[in-house]
Amino acid sequence: MDQRSDAHLVSWNAREELAERMIPLIGRLYRDHDVVMSVHGRTVVNQSALDIMAAHRFARKIDDAELPLEESFAIIEALVAIKPGPVSLDLALLANKFRESGQSDVRAFLEGELAGIDDAKKQPQDVVLYGFGRIGRLLARILVDHAGGGHGLRLRAIVVRKGSDNDLAKRASLLRRDSVHGPFNGTITVLEDENVILANGVRIQVIYSNDPTTVDYTEFGINDAIVVDNTGRWRDREGLSQHLQAKGAARVLLTAPGKGDLKNIVYGINHDIITAEDTIVSAASCTTNAITPVLKVMNDRYGVVQGHVETVHSFTNDQNLIDNFHKGDRRGRAATLNMVIAETGAATAVAKALPELEGKLTGNAIRVPTPNVSLAILNLTLEQAAEREELNAHLREISLTSALRAQIDFIESPEVVSTDFVGSNRAGVVDGLATITTGKQAILYVWYDNEFGYSTQVVRVLEDMAGNHPELVPGLTQ
Repeated sequence: MDQRSDAHLVSWNAREELAERMIPLIGRLYRDHDVVMSVHGRTVVNQSALDIMAAHRFARKIDDAELPLEESFAIIEALVAIKPGPVSLDLALLANKFRESGQSDVRAFLEGELAGIDDAKKQPQDVVLYGFGRIGRLLARILVDHAGGGHGLRLRAIVVRKGSDNDLAKRASLLRRDSVHGPFNGTITVLEDENVILANGVRIQVIYSNDPTTVDYTEFGINDAIVVDNTGRWRDREGLSQHLQAKGAARVLLTAPGKGDLKNIVYGINHDIITAEDTIVSAASCTTNAITPVLKVMNDRYGVVQGHVETVHSFTNDQNLIDNFHKGDRRGRAATLNMVIAETGAATAVAKALPELEGKLTGNAIRVPTPNVSLAILNLTLEQAAEREELNAHLREISLTSALRAQIDFIESPEVVSTDFVGSNRAGVVDGLATITTGKQAILYVWYDNEFGYSTQVVRVLEDMAGNHPELVPGLTQ
């Protein structure tokens, strides 16, 4: 090995060793103090040394330089000594701010940044998943992964209709293995005698019921729970109110577009309208969550006169695998063999979260033979002319430094395809190379993991309803 190669390997090994030393400190702060850490929005909690190194390298896209692991390590060591309360910390923003401050004492700097943050432990919030399909199982994975010290959202139970004598084992197997999202990150144990699934130490009671009104959650020590309805059977207030008749249930969150007077929430856009009196709210749809943040940015910057949303959407379980009777138009034709034109309410649903766009959007959908990840094409007529490079630069900046960076991502690569976005935790990812502008006409392409990306948005709404969403330090502006 020549000296140059040897030097690169020595440097790599030293950085890897430092990242390895960070892992137990990050874990301790997360479990004992509810401290969540990221690098420009890329989490470092429950990550490998290589993942932590990759997150630090990602910083070069924003700061034109990698975030030195040494700087993050100094911040993390100081946090261990400070023992802060529940908070979400961005290591890159903190490191940048510390350098700019000219201070030399990182602990004193951090104590100043954390001043005024409520350091009281958040009250645990019981959560019940009513239904355990694609979204339900992904929500379970995220909630288990976020369990920490048990001070935030606590997944206590799932409610399903019993499908077979070995139903419990099958439910656990579906949680353990996923053809799209891969294996569960951790261990799963089935307690047959108690109808319980243990997932990374989280005790999940499996309750069998065909009627939400008859479930007694208090029997299992579950109280004032938020019931997340993943079934889609009921979408209006009357139907969803059945959950509130169950003992131990206090509020309901629907993972589908709500009908009637239900508030449709797109986290990052209108979550601030949720009040303590709202016992039933909707997290809207995956497509609505993907496009509304981008549409807000476009409307704020350029003004949207009108637009059309065309969704190229992966097939879902409500379609037939092969041709058979289906009550819906075209959905009876083989999902794995055909592109199927379908209706979507996402375009009109945007107005429920963003009223200024009411009546300005139309929409349609094409179901295609892929199991996950969809693409929304936004064809917009604007009030102001938009130049392609400037528009892309604006969207990129929003995705990196604004309060919407958890909802909007941005990519410019000539090689990305749909499978590259499996597991994306953003509501939508703008494909900058596909952007087209002509005067006041703009066409944007937004990728989104219609399963996992949407599920992360649902969890954010859950945290808001529970009042245990950690405060971000340093803060970001819109």
